[in-house]
Amino acid sequence: MIKAVIFDMFETLITHYQSPFYFGSQIAADAGIPEDKFQPLWQQSETDRSIGKASLEDTLALILRENQCYSENLLNEIIQKRIETKRDCFRHLHPEIIPMLSQLKENGILIGLISNCFSEETAVIRESGLFPYFDAALLSYEQGIQKPDEEIFIRCMQKLSVKADECLYIGDGGSHELEAASALGMTALQAVWYLQEGTRSPVRRRPGFHQLEQPLAVLSYL
Repeated sequence: MIKAVIFDMFETLITHYQSPFYFGSQIAADAGIPEDKFQPLWQQSETDRSIGKASLEDTLALILRENQCYSENLLNEIIQKRIETKRDCFRHLHPEIIPMLSQLKENGILIGLISNCFSEETAVIRESGLFPYFDAALLSYEQGIQKPDEEIFIRCMQKLSVKADECLYIGDGGSHELEAASALGMTALQAVWYLQEGTRSPVRRRPGFHQLEQPLAVLSYL
């Protein structure tokens, strides 16, 4: 019997693809730093930013100083622009997201969240209109671990007081999350309602996993 549904956040509940991109390339341009100088420092910081060892502020300040262009105004402008683009993702939800979450609540199903996220994303997730739906929210920046580490899945189940075979795990398939959830005994389903095939997104339909074309399809697996 399914007692809980655990979701990924990005490209599952929300998507980047209906909002302006503000990733490394765009930040480098605003900072006036050539990409070949910006991207190595930015990319090598990704894991530390995801597990709480470095904040966006710390990372950007370091990169700006390394490139002799640091100023407090520039730093703050980039941070605010990055935060606003993350907030914008929550303004373009698939129309079935809220009805699906509401129906799960009405059915007495617990809702969990496991998200690999940075400091700025953590703050935006917590202030969002989606956050009150979660009975447990495991954010990598706060947990010090990230998917696909099985420990973050175990912590979520413990907070929900459920066993793996009582859980659905739903994500877009990035970070080997579906494989990790399945290996622990959850029913892992791929959310494809935001899937942008033919784009630079590395995620594709995953053979071996049932795919959900619309959010309300989640309800048929309860």
